Amino acid sequence: MRRLRPRTALPPRSARTARFPLAGRSPHSPRFLLVVLPVFAALASLVLLAGCAGVEGLQSEGRARDVDAPLVLWPQYSPAPPGRNENPVALVPVPNVPRIPSGTMADANPLAVLDADIAAQGRTPPDPKAVRRPELHDITGDGKANLIMAVDLDPRISELRVYSVRRTVVTRVLVLRGVLAGVDLAAGHLVIREPTKDPRYVSVIDYVWDGHSMSLWNITLDDARTPQTPRAGGGSP
Repeated sequence: MRRLRPRTALPPRSARTARFPLAGRSPHSPRFLLVVLPVFAALASLVLLAGCAGVEGLQSEGRARDVDAPLVLWPQYSPAPPGRNENPVALVPVPNVPRIPSGTMADANPLAVLDADIAAQGRTPPDPKAVRRPELHDITGDGKANLIMAVDLDPRISELRVYSVRRTVVTRVLVLRGVLAGVDLAAGHLVIREPTKDPRYVSVIDYVWDGHSMSLWNITLDDARTPQTPRAGGGSP
């Protein structure tokens, strides 16, 4: 004969609720949400922190570098303006050359002008072999040719001189000495290129006639160019 096992009596509903706080609560009830939502929020924060850490984690790059303002030495001193012989754009009449009533340097003897200008500075005129072919171009905007000449003083240093006719007088309007990596003419501007310490770049010095003299227009950097094939142009001695 089968023996029946006595049933264990269930505890009252209030006791079950106290032991299991969420038991019997609807997932939509306010008290259920107040208990569950903070748990999910904490878990989500842990996931986000783990994702931000990445493979390498957070690393410090050390103390930020201090930035100091430039320290000006001797601010009360400033250089005097260049004298006439030091100013590259000073207008200097060239002595001992004929006047030119036509107003164009195309009617002048280029080598005679160059020799007379250099001799007036107390120097010996250069060997004609060191003088590059003269160039005749209008850079003063009056429709008349100006004379542009370059003398190679040694295999590296050259001297550039520009002449114009001012009231029939042959006048030097620009003289520059340096390493001429290139000389360009663009829209009436005379552009001088010189090398820098970085072989990839050259400094570009831009001069333009302002109605009275050759004015320094701009100084910039540009990519260094490969040597170009000489092209025909300009005047002849």
